[in-house]
Amino acid sequence: MKREPNLQFLLAGFFSTCLMILQPLLSPAQAQTRISIELVLAVDTSLSVDDVEYDLQMTGIASAFRRPEILSLIQQQNGVAITLFQWSSDIDPQFMIPWHVLHSPISVLAFADKVEMAARDPVHGFTAIGRAIDFGVQLIASNGFAGQQKKIDVSGDGRNNTGVLPEVARREALARGIVINGLPILIDTYNMDVYFREKVMYGPGAFIEIATDYVDFAEAFFRKLRRELTPLTSMYEAEPVRHALIP
Repeated sequence: MKREPNLQFLLAGFFSTCLMILQPLLSPAQAQTRISIELVLAVDTSLSVDDVEYDLQMTGIASAFRRPEILSLIQQQNGVAITLFQWSSDIDPQFMIPWHVLHSPISVLAFADKVEMAARDPVHGFTAIGRAIDFGVQLIASNGFAGQQKKIDVSGDGRNNTGVLPEVARREALARGIVINGLPILIDTYNMDVYFREKVMYGPGAFIEIATDYVDFAEAFFRKLRRELTPLTSMYEAEPVRHALIP
């Protein structure tokens, strides 16, 4: 006796086939974790930075994350995804600190320890700020997070002298909704604060925080980090619009 096809069975098979076809399209969106902030830290390790200055940068970053005010601000967020890389002419991913999601004091302090212990890339090249911005953009574009805010922090003591210009690279950042903040270190190049305002920082609410020298870096980084983790009442609160929207 011939049985009639079971309608529920046929429908289940139909929907299963549809899901198999659509899965490659649906997976990226489903894989994204919603968080408050995606933050990329780009640390200058070019020829102008000696080993003592490198240590002052890394210990300064680590100490900022350990401060009670920063721990409190991070706990108020719905997760802060953060990564750090070293840049000069080129960028070696081997010396990166990969993405960490910070939410509790334990997670923040663990990240701070990794920053403080990070070995320096032995290749000390020229100053490629534009390349650092490009790399930061790709780190955000390829991660598994959906941040309400996306930021790249560029610290450095010299002007771009190789590779793509930073004012060109930052346009791709803006197109992806990424803000670029800067931490110029006023030691080797005159008017680095002006250069960072005009050529590096970019996007709504972008700003710079100035370190007068490497000894001052720790306090400057703390001020910058506190500012980034504190909710803004206006998208343009941080710096005048004329700086944030230079083409």
